[in-house]
Amino acid sequence: MFVDEAKIVVEGGHGGNGCMAFRREKYVPRGGPSGGDGGHGGDVYLESNPHDNTLLRYRYNREFHADRGRHGEGSNCHGRSGGDLVLRVPVGTVVYEAITGEQLFDFTEPGQRFRAARGGRGGRGNGNPHFVRPWHQAPREHEEGRAGEERRLRLELKLLADVGLIGFPNAGKSTLISRISAARPKIAAYPFTTLEPHLGVVSADPDSAPGQGRTFVVADVPGLIEGAHEGVGLGIRFLKHVERTRLIAHLVDTSDANDRDPVHDFEIIEHELAAFSPALREKPMVVVATKLDATTNREHLDELRAFAAKRGLEFHSISSATGAGIVELVRAMADALDRIPKPEVPIIERSAVAGDAQALERWHASRAAEEDTAGPYGEER
Repeated sequence: MFVDEAKIVVEGGHGGNGCMAFRREKYVPRGGPSGGDGGHGGDVYLESNPHDNTLLRYRYNREFHADRGRHGEGSNCHGRSGGDLVLRVPVGTVVYEAITGEQLFDFTEPGQRFRAARGGRGGRGNGNPHFVRPWHQAPREHEEGRAGEERRLRLELKLLADVGLIGFPNAGKSTLISRISAARPKIAAYPFTTLEPHLGVVSADPDSAPGQGRTFVVADVPGLIEGAHEGVGLGIRFLKHVERTRLIAHLVDTSDANDRDPVHDFEIIEHELAAFSPALREKPMVVVATKLDATTNREHLDELRAFAAKRGLEFHSISSATGAGIVELVRAMADALDRIPKPEVPIIERSAVAGDAQALERWHASRAAEEDTAGPYGEER
């Protein structure tokens, strides 16, 4: 099952409580307070995983809590800090604050990490130097651990593909992707057969040595109809997947069985793309006339070819059933991708990436600063 949206609740682990204890042993005449500090709670991280392609795991399990810190003990034994919780999401996932809608992070590469919720600080025991003073040598004060941060997040998956196949239902998108890649979507002779997008890896140079030829990823986007940007049909659920593509292949049915005007069909889909996001209209596009084997009247085909030439768009006519024009189309897509610069990877806040030494130092410094702002009895100075 393909799931591209999910809402989850993440909570950092609670900090452990500080302990109140006194140590008085036979050979330690001045034992004094010996309550240990509680451990810090674990953090919750989101990490991009290239082997996942759906948010299905978050459809039914929506609450995630990191481990809490252990309580402090006597003899100045500090509690163990809780372990971090790592939630894996597909590459292309965008993280939003569920309440405000603010975008928090965008996973564009494998292995990226984002700290979604911070764990609570552990409480101090009565043996902590902040409590023990020359004028207060037997403190009975100790602190409880702080609660971990809780956040409500909305995850939205936008597939990462080089080429997006768009068009009206039954325009031949699924048949084309099954012809040029190993993807096997359901294909039938009725509209909206494809209910979820499919990805396929295409080899543009099949005769080259293994690992040397050009390859790119194609996304089969479910059929769009007029009003898709307003929620008509399935379009509003899948138009977002076109945003990530570098090239759009607009498939138009020009066969004898289609009684609609192909130029009008093209303009409808183009309007839906622009209404959903103005940036989609500026993306490079290839116009593809499909079902050439079922086209005996070439009037619609010629009209679409002339329209594409007038708009300055590259035009191809293919038949997925017979294979006519498929090789030329694939090579044209690869050539177009070679000319299109790859999108720049957004600058990621270093503090959001786990494993960063500087971020780790800042994290420890912030924890130390929190401790320094408290007085000997736990109140804020």
